[in-house]
Amino acid sequence: MEPQTGTALLGLCGFVEPIASVSFGFGYSVSVRNGFCGTSLQTLKLAALPSPSSSSSFRSAFKPLSKTFLYRHSHPPRPQLPLFFVKSFSASAVHATAPTAPKVTSPVEKGVKPQWKAAIDFKWIRENKDDVAANIKKRNSNANLELVLELYNQMMILQKEVERLRAERNAVANKMKGKLESSERQKLIEEGKNLKEALLTLEEDLLKLTDELQQEAQCIPNMTHPDVPVGGEDNSTIRKMVGSPREFDFPVKDHLQLGKDLDLFDFDAASEVSGSKFYYLKNEAVMLEMGLINWTLLEVMKWGFTPLTTPEIVRSSVVEKCGFQPRGTNTQVYSIEGSDQCLIGTAEIPVGGIHMDSILSASVLPLKYVAVSHCFRTEAGAAGTATRGLYRVHQFSKLEMFILCQPEESDFYHEELIKIEEDLFSSLGLHYKTLDMASGDLGAPAYRKFDIEAWMPGLARFGEISSASNCTDYQSRRLGIRYRSSEPASTNPKKGKGNPSPPQFVHTLNATACAVPRMIVCLLENNQQEDGSVVIPEPLRPFMGGLELIQPKSR
Repeated sequence: MEPQTGTALLGLCGFVEPIASVSFGFGYSVSVRNGFCGTSLQTLKLAALPSPSSSSSFRSAFKPLSKTFLYRHSHPPRPQLPLFFVKSFSASAVHATAPTAPKVTSPVEKGVKPQWKAAIDFKWIRENKDDVAANIKKRNSNANLELVLELYNQMMILQKEVERLRAERNAVANKMKGKLESSERQKLIEEGKNLKEALLTLEEDLLKLTDELQQEAQCIPNMTHPDVPVGGEDNSTIRKMVGSPREFDFPVKDHLQLGKDLDLFDFDAASEVSGSKFYYLKNEAVMLEMGLINWTLLEVMKWGFTPLTTPEIVRSSVVEKCGFQPRGTNTQVYSIEGSDQCLIGTAEIPVGGIHMDSILSASVLPLKYVAVSHCFRTEAGAAGTATRGLYRVHQFSKLEMFILCQPEESDFYHEELIKIEEDLFSSLGLHYKTLDMASGDLGAPAYRKFDIEAWMPGLARFGEISSASNCTDYQSRRLGIRYRSSEPASTNPKKGKGNPSPPQFVHTLNATACAVPRMIVCLLENNQQEDGSVVIPEPLRPFMGGLELIQPKSR
């Protein structure tokens, strides 16, 4: 496809006033133009990342969010600063053809401080230096622990000096309140002026040092569960194997051939309209997507999850706070140029932000959400036959489970998430295996992660269809989500009243309930018949108008 094709399509649809271009980073650009009623679109650019309830009541699932926390900090208006991680954009991603497109530069280059700070326990890191260093090594992280500790030490020294100067300035101010000779007062005025200037310089240095420390420390990954196997993906261990591969007595088709024969997708038209790795679903495939979403949603709600639909554009700072950090030129997240916003790669990000900068009451925990959203991923570097068709695409529908709980409960809810996933896939008759993922395959936020891979006959291999991660307090320290116990921390014998317990950071967990395109791959390939038809699993039939079979269309 020629780069101008997308532009021509927008022109044919009545978009006539050019303002900017959309760079998708996989072979072409599309001009974005003013639309109807004077509406304009912004430029897209790639940002580099790296107790169970048995209630199924729909009403109880929709409990008001406003009652789930004690208070929320107010947010002052944020300036539209350049993206914090834009310095790692790939060359193809940052290209913009419109002369009016704003030039985005790194805040580090411009001297702009980060827009947020993580509540990192530097004292704990220093006291557990050897364990943290070993963890960084086995996770193949590029974090520089020595630099973090050095910067922390410098910050502590500078902080003490700032406090000393503040004390001296206060002492001078107190002296000025008394009766003084003119010469003595003038001397104190000069001393106060000098102290103020020195203090301003040190405070500026402290701010810069603190920002540098944050940037380095935010690269340190979460600690790792002691039972996690060490090594790369190949060192992951099988925790559970369910079912066995179906034996076919006829030539097996992959989902691409089945989709073509049954008129279920159109990749060619989508490529002309949007680019490679996009698709149209057609006919029964549309019903299958909707059936999967609705069936999965109701099944997960039986476990006490509140259903959500989420924003699909979020602030770039929220993406970072959830632990998605820049990782070289292989980009995974689309950002909106000229703003501080990104398209979500998973609903984990907007759901994680619901209670950002809040202190929750322990009585409302756990908070359990199941979110329906579209997801957008660049899939940079993905190529080969293993990524053909629906297996790896730029846009897809997904249901994501997310839990906020007290620290001592996170292992329990991790097991619950895995059970929900396994029950869903067993109900659909899939042959799958659950893997305890090795340390080198864990993302920065994950303390432990279990992946589920299902057998895909057409691809003749297992393919990942879900994962479940316990992120402990890694995300909550960045998102500012804490909880306060209802029990007092101590009792004052004189007043007979308990002091409120200090707030603690919640633990967060996330898991995939249904990634629609890969589920379609599994269902088509595993349920194909010799005559070219595909059997619909029984649980989905009520959600597809009673359809039992997808049959070839009559010619």
